[in-house]
Amino acid sequence: MPEILLLVAFIAILMALYAVGVPAAYSLGLTVLIIMLLPIGPPLNLVVITQRFWAGMTSWVLLAVPFFLMAGRIMNITGITDDMFNFATELVGPLPGGLAQVNVFVSLIFSGMSGSAVADAAGIGSVEYEAMTSNGYDGDDAVGITGASAIIGPIIPPSIPVVVYAVLAQRSIGTLFVAGIIPGLLMALAMAATAFYLAKRDGWPKEDSHDLSNLFESFLRAVPGLITPLIIVGGILGGVFTATEAALIAVVYAILLGVFYYRSIGLTDLIEVSKDTFEDTASIVVIFGFANLYAYWLTLAGIPDLIGQILVGISASPPVTMLILTAILLILGTFMEGTAVLLIMVPMLVPLYPTLGINPVQFGIVMVVALMYGLITPPFGLILFVLERVTDESLDDVMRSMIPYYLPLAFVLLLIILVPPLTLAVPRAFGLF
Repeated sequence: MPEILLLVAFIAILMALYAVGVPAAYSLGLTVLIIMLLPIGPPLNLVVITQRFWAGMTSWVLLAVPFFLMAGRIMNITGITDDMFNFATELVGPLPGGLAQVNVFVSLIFSGMSGSAVADAAGIGSVEYEAMTSNGYDGDDAVGITGASAIIGPIIPPSIPVVVYAVLAQRSIGTLFVAGIIPGLLMALAMAATAFYLAKRDGWPKEDSHDLSNLFESFLRAVPGLITPLIIVGGILGGVFTATEAALIAVVYAILLGVFYYRSIGLTDLIEVSKDTFEDTASIVVIFGFANLYAYWLTLAGIPDLIGQILVGISASPPVTMLILTAILLILGTFMEGTAVLLIMVPMLVPLYPTLGINPVQFGIVMVVALMYGLITPPFGLILFVLERVTDESLDDVMRSMIPYYLPLAFVLLLIILVPPLTLAVPRAFGLF
């Protein structure tokens, strides 16, 4: 079948380019162009290619990406991290595993601001690690819970990977944001329960008993940061603004906090943050241009139909199909960056959702969770290398420290595959689909 030849050729060329260090977006674009030049490929039409590439870069919803990136960066330099950490210490520090529980709780809160697992690990990850090791925790224990809790970031809204999926799948960002709330909370509970067990087993230290006056004082100090996720999610759920508009509001709110509440940022800081955001946005826009071109080629080549026939031939059960696809995602996520996997897989799978009986909102969250799993999985999990850089641990120690957390995270992933209401109940309750 020509489709099989095209698929094999596409994968071979893409992997070869990726292996020699060509960035994911350019690997994808070059592969499509090379395939279309081959005798077995769809005919090359430069006018249509240009139009498709341009259309992929000019989507309105893409504005959410730079604005959320900018909001997260501003939050990182305001000093809000210290207030979050102090409040979390007062609230959950006295539990078994004290600062390990604080680690999870801070990551949960911070995830409502940054939307990035790597930003979480590189930003507050170093703060969490230092606090734990200076209070009697082994380095392995500290870095393990720090890395595991960081991947909550892209599940709780806002989330950069969810925005990428929504744009590629042409779905509502707001709906997908809300769908991630329960899975994100389940991941946090799984991490907290694992930390509780390890604390009891290994005798981890814990903080002093609750002091209500200190708790109240730390809470008041942290309130401006705590309400950030409420503004974003509440505004979307209440129909006050779209997810794209929410991203801009998050930027304005972050600037107001930094300038008038914390008084920790000035014009120079904002210029530097804007410069970094512009650079990231330029690369992201190019990625979506190539992704749109890739989606066009897939349609011409008939690849989605071929994949659909193979999957239906294996099983007609949506949960089984999702398990198979999730296994593929987990494998890809161990040696490819998550955005690259989304770029390759989402345009290929979206046309198959009706045939396979897969809900695009549910599977969107499944995809993001599976790819976040890859961030802490050897050999190329990006968070592993980030933690090696911002802590005193070797790469081998960082990898070993993650072992206790793989099973709880896999259990949560299995739950959201087998129990659709975990992702769909909240969006349905608010009439989002």
